[in-house]
Amino acid sequence: MKKQTKKNKVLVTGISGFVGQHCALELLKQGYHVKGSVRSSSKIAAVKEGISNIIESVDQLEFCELDLTKDEGWEEAMRDCEYVLHVASPFYLKQTKDENEFIKPAVEGTLRALRAAQKEKVKRVVITSSTVAMCAHMYRGEFTPNDWTDLTDKNINTYTISKTMAEKAAWDFFHAQEGDHQIELVVLNPGAICGPTITHNLGSTSMDMVVQMITGKMTMVPDMSFPMIDVRDLAKMHVQALSKEGINGKRFIAARRQGTHFLEITSILKENGYEKVSTKKAPLFLLKIISLFNSEVKALITNVGKHLTADNSDTKATFGWDPMPVKKSILDMAKSVEHALDKNK
Repeated sequence: MKKQTKKNKVLVTGISGFVGQHCALELLKQGYHVKGSVRSSSKIAAVKEGISNIIESVDQLEFCELDLTKDEGWEEAMRDCEYVLHVASPFYLKQTKDENEFIKPAVEGTLRALRAAQKEKVKRVVITSSTVAMCAHMYRGEFTPNDWTDLTDKNINTYTISKTMAEKAAWDFFHAQEGDHQIELVVLNPGAICGPTITHNLGSTSMDMVVQMITGKMTMVPDMSFPMIDVRDLAKMHVQALSKEGINGKRFIAARRQGTHFLEITSILKENGYEKVSTKKAPLFLLKIISLFNSEVKALITNVGKHLTADNSDTKATFGWDPMPVKKSILDMAKSVEHALDKNK
């Protein structure tokens, strides 16, 4: 029997991140108590300020410090929580010589969260994975929730390996559970995430790309498209996934069916007053040359030429999801980036 203190309390790991902050906001809007984990207490003030600018009270918000690479604090953090949203994961669009820079914290952090959740009798854990765990080896066609990225493909980057291995580790843990308490598990696999930032933090890769676009630093656009989701839609889906019946043990594609091309994004920005945005397509040979000297381009180049669709029919039916229009997502994101750039000057 759960203690009453657990009722409707959610641990959100990585609350200072782009997705984590929106999940916390949506949880608070819906009356949940939220405990957010940060790697450093220095991140707390920005999260509180950003959320309090949108909702009147943050009385039901508290914080704790957790590190994906360390055991300390995980069980204590979950002791009074009914649910866990495990959002935290390292994400940098670059290649690294040391693969464990991404893979070790992603895999071990996921397992730390699951072990602690089981021990503290958390009801359900919702993990934020990625569509790259499903389709990173594909260049054409449609992928489904049953697909897994082929880790033997030589073209996949380190981030993709980390997300795929972390999710596989989660499912292995889930299916191997024994004892008197077994946690429920739901996994959401978002595509490219866009939308506004709450905290004016431009540290996410998607934010950085928009910064590069609207400031004119991205002088040419790569030939690629990717199924997208607005961060506000994704946050609502996370909250629904906490308590929805009949979805224990399932993974869901959290992305629009059709991919959105980089040129579509830049055209939307250009047509709405962002004059520095380039709509010139980057030749592949030039990207290959740049990739020799730029780790971010080296990671990005493996996606050039990809045009995939996502079978999100189960997601739409289960969550009643009507995706936010791409144009609104892109323009809201650009507006918040502009505001953050002004604030951070």
